[in-house]
Amino acid sequence: MSVAPPTDGVLVDRYGRVARDLRVSLTDKCNLRCTYCMPAEGLPWLAGPQLLTDDEIVRLVRVAVERLGVTEVRFTGGEPLIRPGLVGIVASVAALMPRPRISLTTNGIGLDRLAPALATAGLDRVNVSLDTLDAARFTQLTRRPRLDAVLAGLAGAAAAGLNPVKINSVLMRGVNEDEAPALLRFAVDNGYQLRIIEQMPLDAQHGWDRTTMVTAEEILASLRTRFDLSPDPAERGAAPAETWLVDGGPARVGVIASVTRPFCGDCDRTRLTADGQVRACLFATEESDLRAALRSGATDDELAQRWRTAMWGKRAGHGIDDPAFLQPTRPMSAIGG
Repeated sequence: MSVAPPTDGVLVDRYGRVARDLRVSLTDKCNLRCTYCMPAEGLPWLAGPQLLTDDEIVRLVRVAVERLGVTEVRFTGGEPLIRPGLVGIVASVAALMPRPRISLTTNGIGLDRLAPALATAGLDRVNVSLDTLDAARFTQLTRRPRLDAVLAGLAGAAAAGLNPVKINSVLMRGVNEDEAPALLRFAVDNGYQLRIIEQMPLDAQHGWDRTTMVTAEEILASLRTRFDLSPDPAERGAAPAETWLVDGGPARVGVIASVTRPFCGDCDRTRLTADGQVRACLFATEESDLRAALRSGATDDELAQRWRTAMWGKRAGHGIDDPAFLQPTRPMSAIGG
């Protein structure tokens, strides 16, 4: 394999992985203050001129789709539903050829109102973050009493046809670690798909502790107290979740064990932050600036080549268990999931 990045074609790295799944953060702002993400007072938000405009986002996504082989686009945040131009961005991306599959990761607040317009614009499906079904715990975890709004958002997404509606849950020791079975029961009963995620070192406070994290093994053991889980015969591919059939199927549950069962060898993701930085890995400590190049007049071919170069340098793995691991300086809300 050559030591220099390729000058045409898809987003390949030195280990032969091809990035076809683009995660685009639309804002670093959020209307919740989840304890594992940011402090109660919030964070220093990006100033308006630092953010990519709607047209700039669409142009970079077009470069990724038309020149770099991206087939999946997921909009994230912060909270993407608070981006004023969201529906228009989705419609523009849905009009690209070849058309990518388009999804959205959200906390669900306001989704009941926006889901019909998003579905009409071309959004295919949603992931909604929900860590507890207990109203008091929800307020404790998010510092906002908005559980009813999230539940309404889930129902609204399903009614608008944004299926499969997936629920993303993070379990924390001493807070909600006992809720895995209840969350799965809720998901199965309502036709949603549950994904439980190991807590990752992406909090703004840098308070994550590997020794207290609820692991995939513990999550599965908890689920098995109420459900029969059998290995999913479907091919996993590059999906981050390892999935199981629930009570023989067809319902499935997934566990995303980024820490204890890393799947870096099959990773097919590339990330674009709200201020136009390419990140080759969620846990990368370096970024490549596309915003400056775009605003200084770079052509689409030049932007594509900068992107190829950024992805060529992707590391073999995130290295969380390495003693030398350094948590990214930017938290999840700024990076985008």
